[in-house]
Amino acid sequence: MRKVAILSTNDLEDFFVYDHLFYEPLEEVGWEAVEVSWRAKDINWSDFEVVIIRSTWDYQSDADAFLDVLQKIVASGAKLENSLELVQWNIRKDYLKSLEVKGVGIVPTIWCDTFDFELIKSAFKPLNCHEIVIKPLVSANADYTYRLSLESVIEEQQGLTEIFSSRPYMIQPFLKSVVNEGEYSLFYFNGEYSHCIVKVPKQNDFRVQEEHGGQLRSVEANEPLLKASQQVLAALPEIPLYARIDLVKYEDAYVTMEVELIEPSLYFNMDVDSAQRFATNFVSKYGRGN
Repeated sequence: MRKVAILSTNDLEDFFVYDHLFYEPLEEVGWEAVEVSWRAKDINWSDFEVVIIRSTWDYQSDADAFLDVLQKIVASGAKLENSLELVQWNIRKDYLKSLEVKGVGIVPTIWCDTFDFELIKSAFKPLNCHEIVIKPLVSANADYTYRLSLESVIEEQQGLTEIFSSRPYMIQPFLKSVVNEGEYSLFYFNGEYSHCIVKVPKQNDFRVQEEHGGQLRSVEANEPLLKASQQVLAALPEIPLYARIDLVKYEDAYVTMEVELIEPSLYFNMDVDSAQRFATNFVSKYGRGN
């Protein structure tokens, strides 16, 4: 039986993880899935033909070390999914700039490499909003993400200074559609559409992740959602083994909030056939194990 490593981390106690749902479909076609923490020492990566990055949900706290591990995996001869080149492209959220250049609609954004409190205070007018969202360019799980009015920006000056003086960040308008309609996630495996969910934050919050109380439900993707997500997929540097494309309504169109190519939850629990689709597309790329 051929072996595939499922790259995870040391402690997932506070997270919702669904990757185990595709292990049996892989085993049925001759692939043994073995979970390995990216923080584990003395791993012989050449024991695996393929390493799939999955629930590495603390990588943002030490992105350089994470990338070093990925480089070791590639050097071992194991095939990394998604590829190292794609991870390097996707790890900073300013990849959105390159998508915008190719005609993909994104949420209006002010990009900041250095901390400028006056710029943050003045961001409301050019973004045409009463509330802004500030988040680091390298982040996951909504870490260090803030929804702020002008009054709360002033109140949070010290905290914002402490957090963003040492990391590049982005400023976007808070979109009421995230609360009223939700954030849509469309999933693609090896370029083929799989399923779609919508995530809505809990009351008085704006974060849609389950870990923060977000509510999820499966939906049928309508034509505008499919068209927008397929435009994103076509603009990527390469077709990934998996992609989660997060879209939100801005004005009258769906625009890209994120393109998750490193460690997104693929929500196999939300679609009964999705784990099998993932396994099928994996085998279409790598063949059966027996």
